[in-house]
Amino acid sequence: MSNKILIADDDDRIREIVRIYLEADGFDVYQAEDGNSALEMVRKDNLDLIILDLMMPGLDGWTVCKILRKETKIPIIMLTAKGEENDRVLGFDLGADDYVVKPFSPRELSARVKAVLRRLEGEQSKDHILSYPSLKINQITREVELGGLKVNLTAKEFDLLHCLAKRPGQIYSRDQLLNMVWEYDYCGDSRTVDTHINRLRSKLENQLGYYDFIQTVRGVGYKFELSGQ
Repeated sequence: MSNKILIADDDDRIREIVRIYLEADGFDVYQAEDGNSALEMVRKDNLDLIILDLMMPGLDGWTVCKILRKETKIPIIMLTAKGEENDRVLGFDLGADDYVVKPFSPRELSARVKAVLRRLEGEQSKDHILSYPSLKINQITREVELGGLKVNLTAKEFDLLHCLAKRPGQIYSRDQLLNMVWEYDYCGDSRTVDTHINRLRSKLENQLGYYDFIQTVRGVGYKFELSGQ
């Protein structure tokens, strides 16, 4: 069965170009020209991924993303003319899975769609729960529990934690984490990793005063550490 992809963009030309490339790659494509229509379609149809433009009339993409993250775990790729780091970080913090800046290559966008869906399929494998003392990470539901309490993470915070926790003690550089978590050669500042790590640490530390699982290796990067709990 083909994956169902929704393109939400007020530009008819962009929707048509993206539709042609995605259908050529075997996807079933749905279209919405504004934020309200996008929300209605996601709620009505069993979609697999949404390509979401930020600058749409009515409800903009930021608002749509925020609403969707309260209702569903559908993967979201943001599509926008804004390319500043702060915009990308905000998009990821709202729960986006990827971010594509206009003008873009339709072929690259299709590759990004495949990468996000491939990662999601991998998370639904048989061994889907990482369990450590006081900490559980569920790949399928993308839920994290610390001391029996749920920790609310953004999409990228979860991906970073899972990436590190799969191999306790393994040290990863910032560039490695960018490539492994974002699944493409990231062109922005590697400090984006530091921003996400700091927020992830804060969320893990603020519950019941538990030990900081993520350790900084000075001059190298980060690792997931179990000792000292």
